[in-house]
Amino acid sequence: MPTPEALDALSPGSAEAPLAHGSARSLLITILGELVWPAGRPVWTSTLVHILKGLGIEEQTARQAIARASASGWLEPERQGREVCWTLTEKLVHIFETGSRRVYSLSDSFSSWDGSWLALWTTIPQSMRRARRPLYAGLTWAGFGNPVPGLWLTPHVERVAEVRRLLEELELERHTFAFTGNVSAIGISAEEIVERGWNLDDLRARYDQVWAAMNDLRPAGPDETLFAHIRLISEWQEFPRADPQLPEALLPDWAGRRVARRIEAFRAQWTPIVRKRFAELDVTT
Repeated sequence: MPTPEALDALSPGSAEAPLAHGSARSLLITILGELVWPAGRPVWTSTLVHILKGLGIEEQTARQAIARASASGWLEPERQGREVCWTLTEKLVHIFETGSRRVYSLSDSFSSWDGSWLALWTTIPQSMRRARRPLYAGLTWAGFGNPVPGLWLTPHVERVAEVRRLLEELELERHTFAFTGNVSAIGISAEEIVERGWNLDDLRARYDQVWAAMNDLRPAGPDETLFAHIRLISEWQEFPRADPQLPEALLPDWAGRRVARRIEAFRAQWTPIVRKRFAELDVTT
């Protein structure tokens, strides 16, 4: 899973802001999801390379990222003369369909929460220790916290099917106990569960940095708007990996919801400009 990298300028020629520069891989995936997928047609290699270079990625690195995306089963090539165009595979479209829902839900206050928790207690045998890392990553993605060793909790009881698939894939069903219910008067409070289960201080600081960076976003012209758009959306797409999207009742006035709503406003403002410029580049580049 890609993580934010060194702090860098938002785009060439723009004021420096503490947004992640982004790896070639993560920026490519954002381009494919934000521009190619909505367009509904193949994209030229030269177009992808042009945009990645505009985002500060070396041409060779950009081409390697495209090749690796193809090797991962995300893109299918089609040669037309000396040029190659790329079509999104069903595998990548499925990733976009499921991942985008999680990203867009960052702004949701989750006010419908009824106080129920989904709890998992999993023991991983030594012979299956390789399952530990993908299990923890999958549970974190699903919004689970780990308040005490071995116990995982999330208020997102609606994600039970997602967790079941994860456990089946890792063959850990027989090593897991699961139940749903409310936190009773016995033991620690819901507020302390939140404090112990998630490292929200670092995440809040990151959200504050992104909010401050957005104050300086004034791209001039279609190209700078396109680059700013991709950088900002790429940053946004990283947050579901760390943000458990807790309900308003557990985490009132959460910085993540405010940042997500502001990014959504930028996205709505910039999308017509960005898609028009992309269509021009994919013909003329």
